[in-house]
Amino acid sequence: MKLDAHDLPQLQFSLITTVLMLVLGALAVHFSGIKINAAKNERAAAQLERNNFNGKFKRVHSEENEIREKSATFSQLQVRGMIGDEHRLEWIELLKDIIEKRRLIDMSYEIAPQRPLDSVQESGLVFFVSSMKLQLKLLHEEDLTRFINDLRQHAKALVQIKSCQVSRLPRSSEEIAPLAYLQADCQIDWLTLREMTRN
Repeated sequence: MKLDAHDLPQLQFSLITTVLMLVLGALAVHFSGIKINAAKNERAAAQLERNNFNGKFKRVHSEENEIREKSATFSQLQVRGMIGDEHRLEWIELLKDIIEKRRLIDMSYEIAPQRPLDSVQESGLVFFVSSMKLQLKLLHEEDLTRFINDLRQHAKALVQIKSCQVSRLPRSSEEIAPLAYLQADCQIDWLTLREMTRN
């Protein structure tokens, strides 16, 4: 089929409609692309906001757990008598009770004055330490480990063993059965927490 000049007016409407449809199709594709990009940007922003919210929620939850754990620890320390003024008389009674319970032979001690463990803050909880030199007469090494375990379990303070040196006691030829074979010389720190308030 051949087209000539007479057919052009009849095809003009179809050509214009085709061109118009192509332009409209191109515009529709272009605006769809813009809408898709806008939707992607909105989705990315929403995802970022959701991630930020989740991160904040996790931090708050983590802080809440940390506060709960610290509160429980603080309560335990309070029940054990580790917070507040030191209880020296109770410490001495405890030492005597352990000596009696474990049937240890002899004990001597010397407690230094209490001092802050670190530089004193203006406010907040501050560790205080009382250093003790302790000398025990023992039949065997296990007496010392039992003594230290009892002390840590029952003391109204945090007991930190700085050092313990065990030496054999000299035995005289006249002794039939010595009272003690060993001597332990220990350095022990008694730690307590006290609230410091700003003046």
